Amino acid sequence: MLAACTQREQTTTLKFWAFGPEGEVVGQLLTEFERTHPGVRVDLQNLPLSAMHEKLLTAFAGDALPDLCQLGNTWIPEFAVLGALEDLSPAVLADGKEQTGVPAGLPGKSSIHPEDYFPGIWDTNVIDGKLYGVPWYVDTRLLFYRKDLLAQAGFDHAPRDWDEWRRAMAAIKKNQGADRYAILLPLNEFEPLLNLAIQQDDPLLRDQNTRGNFESAGFRRALDFYVEAFRENWAPPMSNTQIANVWDEFGKGYFAFYITGPWNIGEFKRRLPAGLRGNWSTAPLPGANGPGGGAAGGSSFAIFRTSKNKRLAWELVEFLSAVEQQQRFYALTGDLPARRSAWAFSELANDERTQAFRAQLELVKPTPKLPEWERIANEMQLAAERVVRGGESADSALRALDAKIDDAILAKRRALLKGRAEK
Repeated sequence: MLAACTQREQTTTLKFWAFGPEGEVVGQLLTEFERTHPGVRVDLQNLPLSAMHEKLLTAFAGDALPDLCQLGNTWIPEFAVLGALEDLSPAVLADGKEQTGVPAGLPGKSSIHPEDYFPGIWDTNVIDGKLYGVPWYVDTRLLFYRKDLLAQAGFDHAPRDWDEWRRAMAAIKKNQGADRYAILLPLNEFEPLLNLAIQQDDPLLRDQNTRGNFESAGFRRALDFYVEAFRENWAPPMSNTQIANVWDEFGKGYFAFYITGPWNIGEFKRRLPAGLRGNWSTAPLPGANGPGGGAAGGSSFAIFRTSKNKRLAWELVEFLSAVEQQQRFYALTGDLPARRSAWAFSELANDERTQAFRAQLELVKPTPKLPEWERIANEMQLAAERVVRGGESADSALRALDAKIDDAILAKRRALLKGRAEK
């Protein structure tokens, strides 16, 4: 009895919150961590994605945050502004040398090196020069396409720039006929337009992310290309709720191009007819003048400032970030590894569909780093839908979009920044 009591007293519980399929699977990797860390137990709580954000805010208000958490990279700015996240930058060194003055129990050197990560993905975790997360898995959106329909239209490769893409969509639509299309661009999704827009040199926001910049030449170029697909009848003016099943319709040839993420590689493999196995693939998203890249996506590990086990939490981050664990996690989930070195194994290296993501990940950019970004993205989608469905002019829609962002969404941000500057 005395030995059992002593063992319980020496056990440290590390609280780790995750969500979705990743939270369901990561527990299979934690047994090895606990084996190599006697006296440590990882208390994994898996939450539905739909409840995760509210749960975190409630826990922040009640001083009940876990030690470590999975955070989508668009959530990091919000929790950084709240002061909830630990600054991890002192613990991460490119050369792995010891560093003095490391705060809050974090190690002075680590096995995590920024140069082994895709620059745009890593940058999503950096706010005002401080690192608040370490990428766990990554994604971006690119082209899924029917190779056979493209070949029938006279093309032996996926489009590499917007001009080729226009020609391919026009030719496919001509072959398809009146009741089929070249591309599906669901009007209730902001991601297709966002990925075209983020390729541009003009930023989506201006003046230190305090005002909209959607009337810029860059965004207007992206919107014009997007709207052209509907006006030329290459894309049906419909939302994703108006199509029964994207996999079935893709298989039936209702559309030849679809902009989506890496999770759909597995879905397409499982759901498409066996006869189409070699007739579809993926390609980096074309840009105006060549490969364009897209928005940086995925999830990261974040450690909360209130944690009393920061050193152990960091060791778990290092463990799950190791190449072996990244590769095991990919095999279990299909989530793409955040570390470049983790891509050097056969399941990824020999798969042309994932290699298209590998190429695009080198070009991705972070979305604007502010808590209001998701609201802004939704307003962007609504403005584009008004142009496509309602016939509103692009000039009018973009003028109204910038005005709404400036007055209804970012006015408080400007006031806060002005107040800080005057102190």
